[in-house]
Amino acid sequence: MLAVLGFATLGSFMLLVMRKYLSAFTAIMLTPIAAAVIAGKGTKLGDMIMNGLDTVAPTAALLLFAVLYFGLMMECKLFEPIVQAIVRASKGDPVRIVVGTAVLSLLVALDGDGTTSYMIVCSAFLPIYRRLGMNPLILATLAAMALGTISGTTPWGGAATRGISVLHLSATEYFVHMIGPMALTSLAIIAVAYWLGLRERHKIDGEKLAAYKLEIASGEAFEPVKADWRMWFNAALTLLLMVLLIAEVADLLVLFMVAFVIALLVNIRAIGDQQELIKRQAANAVPVMILVLAAGVFTGIMTDSGMIKAMADAALSIVPEGWGDIIPLFTAVLALPLGFFMSNDGYWFGVVPVLAESAAHYGIPANEIARAGAIGQILHMMGPTSAPLWVLLGLVKAELGDFQRHALRWGVLVSVAYILFAVITGAISVT
Repeated sequence: MLAVLGFATLGSFMLLVMRKYLSAFTAIMLTPIAAAVIAGKGTKLGDMIMNGLDTVAPTAALLLFAVLYFGLMMECKLFEPIVQAIVRASKGDPVRIVVGTAVLSLLVALDGDGTTSYMIVCSAFLPIYRRLGMNPLILATLAAMALGTISGTTPWGGAATRGISVLHLSATEYFVHMIGPMALTSLAIIAVAYWLGLRERHKIDGEKLAAYKLEIASGEAFEPVKADWRMWFNAALTLLLMVLLIAEVADLLVLFMVAFVIALLVNIRAIGDQQELIKRQAANAVPVMILVLAAGVFTGIMTDSGMIKAMADAALSIVPEGWGDIIPLFTAVLALPLGFFMSNDGYWFGVVPVLAESAAHYGIPANEIARAGAIGQILHMMGPTSAPLWVLLGLVKAELGDFQRHALRWGVLVSVAYILFAVITGAISVT
């Protein structure tokens, strides 16, 4: 009963959002609440919702200050020299721009933090997309796939860290076998970017593109940027922030709060101007926070009501007794839909240990289950429970349904390729 209700809840949510019957904010809250009432757990709704909010509240606060910090950096034109260098290198060619988006997304995803990665990529490329009239959903799609591949696989990324800790694994033993599949999947993302770039090249008006290339060649496409001491200070502060993030010197929320306060005092001295900046950036930050908190309601109800566990057990039960050797492959396939809808905490701490225990009966090491589970991170980055996704959508000014209609086909394609690469290289076994 719970499993059927859980799958029905997920399906209803997708239908309501993608057909635009409800906004993401209302659908992500109403569907699990309705399911809990139908399941007879209405009296426990308050506790389940609060448990879910407890898990996402730090993330919501982190996103608030991350958006404020990078919003300030954008207003100070910190990334403008990078944008101009990329435009000059691309020579205005949409194919080079889209491939460059993929390459930069893959590189910055190495820091492991989704919000930071999206901010950097959008700061560098979004002005170029808007100037040429290119589809910003391409940028969002490539950034999400890159983050799911790199940050979702590396041991210092949030997802793999959960798997390594809950299954008591060696980070080195886990990761060494994933380097090959991860590299091949990165090439697949670049290939998708090349294809999308070709399509954009044909869509853009030829005369407009030719005129823009002339502007680039003559230097008229850029406004001169003065590299004063504040810009150098902002660059040093941002670089220091990235180093401290990777080194895990302090909690991410603390780092972004302190960095924002320092940057605000250095760049905007008048109190009134500081308040105006916060008001301007609140237009980007508040919708993100609201949606993250709504996602916490979704995951809290789905997890505490038992629907998530029932869905995982139901999916595992369809594996025939004699097919135990393919549990790693089944885990990788199952990770795609579950990763899309579930929070990482719920998936890695609730579902993966059950799959690992089942695999152990067939002599399959837990490392393979952890590797297989990480493959679902590509679709997780496109799902409603991915907190950084709401930042990305806010930056590109896109609705969840529009993004998913564009991105899911490519996310599924790359995820399937990831599974094949993992099988071929022996990262997960099927024998």
